[in-house]
Amino acid sequence: MWKLPPKAKIFEALSAVGDGRVKVTGETNAEVTSSSLDKTYHVEWNEDFTRVTSNDNASHWQGYLGYPILAVLMEKGKLAYDKAVAGDLAGIPWKVVNKRFKNDYDKAIESVLGSLKDKGVDTGAVRDEVERIMKQIEQLSLEKLAG
Repeated sequence: MWKLPPKAKIFEALSAVGDGRVKVTGETNAEVTSSSLDKTYHVEWNEDFTRVTSNDNASHWQGYLGYPILAVLMEKGKLAYDKAVAGDLAGIPWKVVNKRFKNDYDKAIESVLGSLKDKGVDTGAVRDEVERIMKQIEQLSLEKLAG
C-alpha cells in the first residue's frame, strides 16, 4: 500500500493540474511535467485504478504518493478538486521554492501562501481544499503497481 503523502505534494499536484502539465497518454498511463519543465514523470495504473505507480523520486524512494500520481488522480476524476484553487496555485516553481527551504515543505508552503495572500488569494480556502483532498486520499487505499 502507498503511504500518505505530505500535504506539500497536494499543493504541487494542484499546481500541475492548474498549469495543464498532466497529459493522459493512454488508457492506463499519463505523463506529468515538472514545475521546472525539465523532467517528465510517467504514471501508470491498472484498469480499475486500484494500483498505481510513478517514476518520480517521492513515489519511488519514499513510498508515498508523489505529486505526479496525485495530479493524475485529479485529472482522471478520482480525486475531486476545486479548479479555482488549482488556478491560484498555477505557475509556482515548486522545485525552486523547495530548494530555497532545503526541502522543508512546511516552510515552502508558508512562503507560497504568503505570496498568494499578497496577491489577494483566499489562502484559508486553499488550506481547506488541501485538507479536503487529503481526506479523499485517506479513503483511496491505493496499492503499488509493479513495474
